[in-house]
Amino acid sequence: MLMFMFMLLMFISGLSVFIMKRDHLLLMLLSLEFIVISLYLIFVFHLKMMNYEFFFSMIFLTMSVCEGVLGLSILVSIIRIHGNDNILTFSSLW
Repeated sequence: MLMFMFMLLMFISGLSVFIMKRDHLLLMLLSLEFIVISLYLIFVFHLKMMNYEFFFSMIFLTMSVCEGVLGLSILVSIIRIHGNDNILTFSSLW
C-alpha cells in the first residue's frame, strides 16, 4: 500500500509541475515523461499484484517512446523557427 501511495505521489507531483510550468515547452515535455513513467510503474505494479502477463506493458512503453520522440521533434522545430521554447512568445498570425 505504501508503494502505491508513493507512485500516486509521483503522478500528482508530475501533474502539478506540468500545470505550474506551462510557459516552457521543454519543462512540459519533461513533466509529461515523468507522468508516463509513474503511470508505467502503477501499471506494472497492478499487473504484478493481479498475476497478469506483462505483454501490454511493452506496448505501453512503445507508445510512450513514440510520444517522447514526437514531443522532441516538435521542440526542435519550434526552437529552429522561433529561437526559444517560451510558449508565451509565439504568435499564431505570422
